[in-house]
Amino acid sequence: MDTIAQNVEATSGQAGRKAHELRHPPRYLVSAMLAGAYIGVGEVLLLAGISPFVAEGSAATALLEGAVFPIALTIVMFAGAQLFTSNVMVMLVGALSGRTGVRDLVLSWTLSLVGNLAGAFSFGAMAHASGVTSSPSARAMLAEMVRGKTALDGGQLFWRAVLCNMLVCLAVWMFTRARGDVARIIVLWLPVAVFVAVGFEHCVANMALFSLAILDGSAGFGELFRNLMFTVPGNIVGGGLLVGAVYWFLGGARHEGRALPRR
Repeated sequence: MDTIAQNVEATSGQAGRKAHELRHPPRYLVSAMLAGAYIGVGEVLLLAGISPFVAEGSAATALLEGAVFPIALTIVMFAGAQLFTSNVMVMLVGALSGRTGVRDLVLSWTLSLVGNLAGAFSFGAMAHASGVTSSPSARAMLAEMVRGKTALDGGQLFWRAVLCNMLVCLAVWMFTRARGDVARIIVLWLPVAVFVAVGFEHCVANMALFSLAILDGSAGFGELFRNLMFTVPGNIVGGGLLVGAVYWFLGGARHEGRALPRR
């Protein structure tokens, strides 16, 4: 396993590669669309596979949701795609390390967020047309999940988003440190399972969920954008500041090859 300082260097290297990819915005946008679609896979799996347990009132529902949804981030990481919530951490570490600039950070965050939304909605449209989420139990679960999210006030959405992306970016951070595919899968799975089971807020997962609900008629675009208004900033704070900036500091606060003195 790499040291923290080595992982900061590896993460800033990832930021540099992402900045290079930004020279081709259409490709970057398509990669972000793939990430949105892959997160949508997790939401469809929840509705198709877990809704029967919800309909039966199973006490294990939350744990089952946590057990299956991490497949979405696993696909993103192994297939390769631009996910906004992990780009928050990677690009901030790159900017703090001097490997990339503020322009790269803003452009990466913007393109990945827009692309994730487009990909989530496109995948949701295909899933809706396929009928895999049309069973009574799936539709009831979808409507209940959306009602639960719309009932939260802005502060609750923000702090749940902070905690969510802290866990997601910890998963990505550990994925980079780990050696071997099995170890990487495990360290991806555990933090994401926690955020899903507890009920934290991931803006891209919400894009996928609300897209399905909009197509099903149980939500509107206004409810989606209200959710994103609080969850996007919360995800930035949780992944960027609480993970990216903190580990950059713990790794020696390196900038352009110079390190701050260690105590």
